[in-house]
Amino acid sequence: MGQYVGLDVSLEVTTVHVLDEQGKRVWHGTCISHPAAIEATIRKHAPEVVRIGLETGPLTTWLWQALTDAGLPMVCLDARQAKAALNMRINKTDDNDAEGLAQLVRSGWYRAVRVKSREAMLVRSLIGARTQLLDIVTELSNQIRGLMKTFGLVVPKGAGKVFEANVRRLLEDDAAVAAIVVPLLDSWRAVRTQTADLDRQLLAVVRENADCRRLMTIPGVGAIVAASFVAAVEAPENFTTSRAVGAWIGLTPRRYQSGEVDYDGHISRRGDARLRALLYEAATTMLTRVQGESDLRRWGLALKKRLGFKRAAVAVARKMAVVMHAMWKKGVDFNPKAAPSAAPSAAT
Repeated sequence: MGQYVGLDVSLEVTTVHVLDEQGKRVWHGTCISHPAAIEATIRKHAPEVVRIGLETGPLTTWLWQALTDAGLPMVCLDARQAKAALNMRINKTDDNDAEGLAQLVRSGWYRAVRVKSREAMLVRSLIGARTQLLDIVTELSNQIRGLMKTFGLVVPKGAGKVFEANVRRLLEDDAAVAAIVVPLLDSWRAVRTQTADLDRQLLAVVRENADCRRLMTIPGVGAIVAASFVAAVEAPENFTTSRAVGAWIGLTPRRYQSGEVDYDGHISRRGDARLRALLYEAATTMLTRVQGESDLRRWGLALKKRLGFKRAAVAVARKMAVVMHAMWKKGVDFNPKAAPSAAPSAAT
């Protein structure tokens, strides 16, 4: 007789619930949130396990990879869908949540989520760490400018070494302000150094990846956008059609229909928010800064005249994701003469 297991994972303790094929409880209890402890618990109390369900969360990648490598039939559930089912219970407890997850994998009423590989997560973490350091650099520079402005020391426009030279020059005759600002400036310089180190790591990853280099043949797509796209999608076979990528990233309009009411709204904003923002920036670059002509750029500029810049940029970002997937799947470089299909009905 097969068994179905639900795992409600927290940072320290995982609640385990085992059901049989009729949905009756076989065993429930807890163990520490570590792959070895969870594997031992499942093999002891569910030796004939058919499916094991856990929700998406901070520990999901680690646990899913380790337990899958151990030969357990893991299923990762969409947290939004699981929440809708679990909210049907009157009392929310860890044991009730684990039982609800077990019921979901037993009934088959769930949508499995693809769990990213360790390599993809390393690239995503590298890009995320670089983004965080860049935000710190910007915040420190703004803090320095605002603090000095209070004392009548207006720092001229400029970035990098120019910014640092201007700050130090203005502080030469004001030791009291310098005692406050110089530690901030030293921190700003140290963070910029660490950011440059992460930049070099990222460029090394992109140079060794032929898929990233191919995607960078698109005007406006740089190393960060290409690496983020490859890390998010992982393999072109994960999508049956290229058009599905735009919807997966959240760049297609939402639709609401009920009776006589039927309208399209703003984009769904589902999926990877960071990748969506990067594609929007790449589309903006293509429309405003790229000099070379392409059918994709001309299509975007025509949309800009008709719908406005923001809507056109969103439409180009969606189309860019579709083109990137198609290029990756076919193994070809960007063709500037390949005309894009018609724009969606609403790209807001």
